[in-house]
Amino acid sequence: MPIASAPLASRQTFPFVTWLHRRLLARWYDRHLQRLDLAEIDDHMLRDLGLTREDVRRECAKSFWQA
Repeated sequence: MPIASAPLASRQTFPFVTWLHRRLLARWYDRHLQRLDLAEIDDHMLRDLGLTREDVRRECAKSFWQA
């Protein structure tokens, strides 16, 4: 009689791996929100920050996982 192995769904992941995945997803989501906010800043505030519309366009064109 063959020995049954535990189903994949019943295996627990290491807490560190779960924490790492959540942290990474939170970072990506936060970066996405920051880029949305950056896109809404007016020209006057951009000058105060030392940024141009081209800088903003370039930053907002990046994917959420790109720093």
